Amino acid sequence: MPVVTRWTGLEVKALRAAKRLSQVDFAGLLGVSDRMVVVWEGKGRQIVPRGINQASLDTVLASSPADAQARFVTLLAELSGAAAPPGPLPVNASDPVLLSPADHVRHPLDGKLMTAVSEGIFLRGTENKPLWEDMFYIDVFPTTNADYARFVAATGHRAPRHWNRGRCPVSLYDHPVVWVTWHDARAYARWCHKRLPTATQWEKAARGTSGSVYPWGDQATAAKLNVRESHIATTTPVSRYHSGVSPYGVYDLCGNTWEWCASTAVRGRYELKGSAWTAHFRRCAPSSYNDADATMMDDDTGFRCVTAPEHIRG
Repeated sequence: MPVVTRWTGLEVKALRAAKRLSQVDFAGLLGVSDRMVVVWEGKGRQIVPRGINQASLDTVLASSPADAQARFVTLLAELSGAAAPPGPLPVNASDPVLLSPADHVRHPLDGKLMTAVSEGIFLRGTENKPLWEDMFYIDVFPTTNADYARFVAATGHRAPRHWNRGRCPVSLYDHPVVWVTWHDARAYARWCHKRLPTATQWEKAARGTSGSVYPWGDQATAAKLNVRESHIATTTPVSRYHSGVSPYGVYDLCGNTWEWCASTAVRGRYELKGSAWTAHFRRCAPSSYNDADATMMDDDTGFRCVTAPEHIRG
């Protein structure tokens, strides 16, 4: 499935045309005025819809049939002046990132969008040491409360403490789940036949292969993530920070919540990556080290999963 990390008027026009809808009908589908659609399409890449509309556009694209998604990729290439459908673009470019459908899949059990991280050498740690990592797939977004709710319903596992009487508040469905121990995270991963990432896998997904300091490059830009300097003081929806995605199109690998990894620090303690809304920006570099006891749970700690290619390809 094609994924757009930041919608502009150009992508809006391509999606409407791919679905073969009039501007009025397309506006109705999004829940906006047809005048707004006209403005978006008229300004092209000069306009970026608001976050709530970005989310609506994501939903419309994701729920479109395969033929409409294929038309979208082709039409966007034509509107962009490309000779063929574009592949992945640098995430710090001014243009939105359209990731190749071949690189993205829906996991067959928990339904989460995953992206391929190719095998090969990448630069790890503060010393940028070359290290080989086999190919794997990683969740594009952290495990959300909605994801975790399905797991709780299916298994009877303990619900996080911030849910009201064991039920997740609707307003937090698209926020990362928190108040989960390492054991809770591993239980979810086992339920859907995935694993927690090793610290090495996590860092490669965040930094790419060229040794960038942050997922988006080397610039220390706190506006690209949810940290203490953002003054939000809580978690945010997992798809909010489009400009902070990694070279593989993975969201929230810096900020929002710390993420449990499979790597053991010492017995009973496991590595945490990514920093959180409670942490200062200086702690967010993917090469940074943190760990915690496996029984620790807090309002700033969550997780995402990985899996091997053979578990995706059947």
